[in-house]
Amino acid sequence: MSDAWVTGRAEAATEPGPGGPGREVRPLVAASWRRSARARVSPEGAARVELEEDDLAAYRDGHPLAAAMPVIRELMGAYATDGEHLLAVCDAAGRMLWVEGHPATLRKARGMNFVAGARWSEAAAGTNAPGTALAVGRPVQVVASEHFRHPVRAWTCAAAPVHDPRTGRVLGAVDITGGHGLAHPHSLGFVQAVARAAESQLALLGPAPEPDRLGLSALGRDEAVLSAGGRRLRLSRRHSEILVLLAHRPEGVGGQELLTLLYEDESVTPVTLRAELSRLRALLGPDLLRSRPYRLTGVVEADFAAVDRRLASGAVSAAAGAYAGPLLPASLAPGVVRLRERLADRLRAALVDRGDPGLLADWAYSTWGEDDVMVWRALCAAVPASGLPPVRARLDSLEAELSASATALQRPGPHTRR
Repeated sequence: MSDAWVTGRAEAATEPGPGGPGREVRPLVAASWRRSARARVSPEGAARVELEEDDLAAYRDGHPLAAAMPVIRELMGAYATDGEHLLAVCDAAGRMLWVEGHPATLRKARGMNFVAGARWSEAAAGTNAPGTALAVGRPVQVVASEHFRHPVRAWTCAAAPVHDPRTGRVLGAVDITGGHGLAHPHSLGFVQAVARAAESQLALLGPAPEPDRLGLSALGRDEAVLSAGGRRLRLSRRHSEILVLLAHRPEGVGGQELLTLLYEDESVTPVTLRAELSRLRALLGPDLLRSRPYRLTGVVEADFAAVDRRLASGAVSAAAGAYAGPLLPASLAPGVVRLRERLADRLRAALVDRGDPGLLADWAYSTWGEDDVMVWRALCAAVPASGLPPVRARLDSLEAELSASATALQRPGPHTRR
């Protein structure tokens, strides 16, 4: 499936909803279709159920969003039942944890496997509100023919991500799904308000932050978030890199070494670094950042360090669950690049060694793992026969791309002497 195929769908798509017949496909939807096509999602397929009853019950009972379900049900339950809609909550990998609502609508939804335990991430099920909301990191509404898969085009849905109020990490998404009656902007505002209420509930139930304890969230985001003394600060990219490096080296880092860890350009002077650190100290306060050597005061709970510790103890499932994506993925700072690659390589190797199809699928269907041939090969070997065809198709596509790239590199250029 190519961009031409996506363009053809965009030209053919018409929607009887608010935009009227023949309305232009939104850029958000077109981009999602391209990602779905690239992931080799079949337009006629159905979502795959990955967690059966016993495994599902144990998994969701221990999931952080379980604590928010009373609030979600209170706000959405009656609305879903009275309007013949469904409320759904999925985890950060797009697996449905709860799907509840009107009985007749529940029966219809089973026909497309919109059920608890099924994976509805965008890379696995194509364009849909919960999966696409997780992919783009913001609330999304998907109306009828905007869905990638044909069996889902009779439905309309709106979803919003839910974050850990302390770390900012995405925990999953809350969704409302039903018929054309949901094709209204109010549906998106409603589900966004529910997501914020869920986050507020989690904040109330969570432990109070310790005054001398810092929380640093830098996985899966280009700008880190620092939690300190009840404050949450979104940092610039350079300040994010500095704090990641200092969190990794609690004993402190000398100015010259920090310079080499931060800057690719060797001509950058110590004056530039001191200016950055001065701005960072003004932001954090003098008590949090010390010099000679540069170091953070207090205990730092960094999300990437927590993943590393869990891997070291052999807790692969816990490490994979806490891994929200590559460490500062846009960073080119040499020290950050080394940390990022080291952590990803360790986790990937642990997942392949464990051979658990669910954990491998979480990585393979993520935005950072969609082209990871090693993991797709391991998933192909581990997945049950019933789920093999889409995995095999994706692996074949990746290997064909690798082969084509290798052939192009070997082909002599116009100035190559034969």
